Parts: sequence; C-alpha cells; structure tokens
Amino acid sequence: MTVSTLTGSLLVATPLLDEPPFRRSVILLLDHDDDGALGVVVNRAADLAVNQVLPDWSTAVDEPGVLFMGGPVGTDSALAVAEVVESADPPGWRECFGRIGLVDLDVPPVLLEGAITRMRIFAGYAGWSSGQLEGEIAEGAWYVVESVPEDVFGHDPDTLWRRVLRRQNDQMAYLATYPDDPTMN
Repeated sequence: MTVSTLTGSLLVATPLLDEPPFRRSVILLLDHDDDGALGVVVNRAADLAVNQVLPDWSTAVDEPGVLFMGGPVGTDSALAVAEVVESADPPGWRECFGRIGLVDLDVPPVLLEGAITRMRIFAGYAGWSSGQLEGEIAEGAWYVVESVPEDVFGHDPDTLWRRVLRRQNDQMAYLATYPDDPTMN
C-alpha cells in the first residue's frame, strides 16, 4: 500500500475527538509515509521555560519561550522544530518539508546562528503506526488542512484551533464557533 504523504499538513481535532490529550489539538505532521506518521501538537504551551531545561537553546526559541507539549509519546525527550533561511542547510538540521525541519539539540546552538529564523521545542510527540492515522481520519477524528509557518511559530497558540478552522473555505469554518461545552449552548 502506498499512501500519499500528509507531511507538512495540519491535523485539526474534530469536535468528536473530545478526550485529552487531543481535544481541540492542532498537530503539525513532520513525517507521514507507509510506515506511519509523526507530528507535534503545536497549540499546547507548557508552563516551563526553555531556559529551565535547555538553557543553551533559550535564546534560539520564539516567544513565548516555553516548552510545548508535543504529544503523549516520549514526553521525556524533546524535538526542536525550526524554520531556516532560504537555501540554508545547517549542521544538525533535517528537512521535513520546505524550510521546516528538525534540529538536533545535541549540536551546539552557535553552529546554527544565522540559519534559523524561528524555532520551538516540544516535549514528546504524537505518533501513529502504519494505517492508524488514515483510520482515525476516516472515522472523523481529524480534519486535514494545509499548514502555514505561523501555525507553528505564532504568538497565540491557545486560539490556534479556532483560527485554523476559521480560515477554511468550506463548512469547516463554521466549527470555529463550536462551543467548549455543547450542552451549555
């Protein structure tokens, strides 16, 4: 089976997906192929400053300067997602799509100076085995939409779910007003 790649897309939790940790989540897919998928939740900022856990990288990350909860898998590890300047290929950077990729946090940050335009660090990630994500999409758990760099690096992650839905050109845009608790509507 060959799947068309969703790498670089956003998974937006539908209102049907109402269980933590994915309720109203927005996930950037960093890798998707026949073997499965890997992504990070981009709208869950933690209350932990990067300088408390990775002080060498604290000046490289964008505001709000905190770790993000990337997903329920591997929460004791960190993934750094960065956008690099045009045609840059710095050491320790692996392209995922376009100018967005992963940074090896074991590389000294000084080696990437001037190459990174924006960066976020995520504790953990979301992962799916072969065919699992496609099944969840077919069941109606996720909307798949196009991403823009501001989705990953924007300054207001708490409103991202609504903003991503609102910018869609179909009925999905109406869901941006979906109440937090539909029984209170």
